[in-house]
Amino acid sequence: MKLMADTHTHTIASSHAYSTLLENIRQAAQVGLECLGMTDHAPAQPDSPHLWHFVNLSVIPPVVEGVRILKGAECNILDETGRIDLEPEVLRQLEWRIASIHAPCYKKDATLEDNTNAYLGVCDNPYIDVIGHSGRGSFRYDYEKLIPLFGERGKLVEINESTLKSSYSRKNCTEIAALCKKHRVPVVVDSDAHFALSIGRFPAALEMLEGIGFPEELVINADSDRFWSYLEQKGIQKNPD
Repeated sequence: MKLMADTHTHTIASSHAYSTLLENIRQAAQVGLECLGMTDHAPAQPDSPHLWHFVNLSVIPPVVEGVRILKGAECNILDETGRIDLEPEVLRQLEWRIASIHAPCYKKDATLEDNTNAYLGVCDNPYIDVIGHSGRGSFRYDYEKLIPLFGERGKLVEINESTLKSSYSRKNCTEIAALCKKHRVPVVVDSDAHFALSIGRFPAALEMLEGIGFPEELVINADSDRFWSYLEQKGIQKNPD
């Protein structure tokens, strides 16, 4: 399986990432990607960019060096209600909105029930496109209950290359992917790159998906026509004027 987009990457605007946007774009072009998601951490993350980073993304051309830049954010899920850290007036300006749990931004000592309720809340947020790296070992939720609901509510489930580097999280990710296969829930495979050379590299994710016989037609970024058709349904053009 060859992927044509990497929709979850970070720049030095998030200070625990180490490459500029142009470095990321050039790496994306070099490895043959059509689309690159620019999704720096939203403001609740301790080293995130200022809010103005997200409201000023229009200064970036939609296509740079032949790569379509999908302008977005990785939003933080803050508590068991599914509340996130960007307001609707900002979310409306973005093209791609991932919702993820990160320990510094989330409630302490959360239970499986808390985490399940948090994702239920995210399902009700019309702006969220992707459920980000939900296989992390520290934040298990009721996969059987939520995975079908993600599909029903039009949320893509992310298969995150970085999360798969942990053996404990790998087990969770495999379980999530198997349920996506069972319930025909579409996924997006992303690098979650924090350094340019990681962009477009998904060996662990692709190996895991191949190992469970995951249907390629459920991976939206495994086919150019499928990917752009999906985005066009959301009002996002491949070649905007």
